[in-house]
Amino acid sequence: HCNFEFDLCGWKQEENDDFDWHLRTSSTTKLGTGPATDHTLQEPSGHYIFIKSSFFQLPGQKARISSPVLSRRNKNCKVREGVVVAGMKNLIIFYYHMYGAHIGSLIIYQRTTLKHEKILLNLTGNQGNFWQRKALMLSGDGDEDFQVVFEGIAGQGPKDGIALDDLTFSREC
Repeated sequence: HCNFEFDLCGWKQEENDDFDWHLRTSSTTKLGTGPATDHTLQEPSGHYIFIKSSFFQLPGQKARISSPVLSRRNKNCKVREGVVVAGMKNLIIFYYHMYGAHIGSLIIYQRTTLKHEKILLNLTGNQGNFWQRKALMLSGDGDEDFQVVFEGIAGQGPKDGIALDDLTFSREC
């Protein structure tokens, strides 16, 4: 679980992208650029990670951050012979905030150690001025270790941004 109150908790900035996700609070930002509070504490002093479109980023440029490697060797992380045991799902649960008329996109991938990427979710455009919860099932095919990657793509509005908070993997994994 990562609430970003102290650091990135092992999530790593990708090096082959165009810019970075930044740890920040609402109390240090100009009005109209991102959420009024974080999700965890519901306070302006609470932390989350954020990208915003600006004069420094061209529309379409990407910022990527990846999870620690999750091991398929953990017996609880396997889907036995294609059967998901009731109540035993491997999930990533997170909260996102995507608000603005010219917002870009948020794409979530599951990436194996051999760099095969599968899109789990693709959100584009204004999603509303509030935190939203999303739970995504992680696929159980193969024995390869994997990571989850969050990719933010810059839009056209200089005030528009994408925020993430409270990234959690289900206990089974």
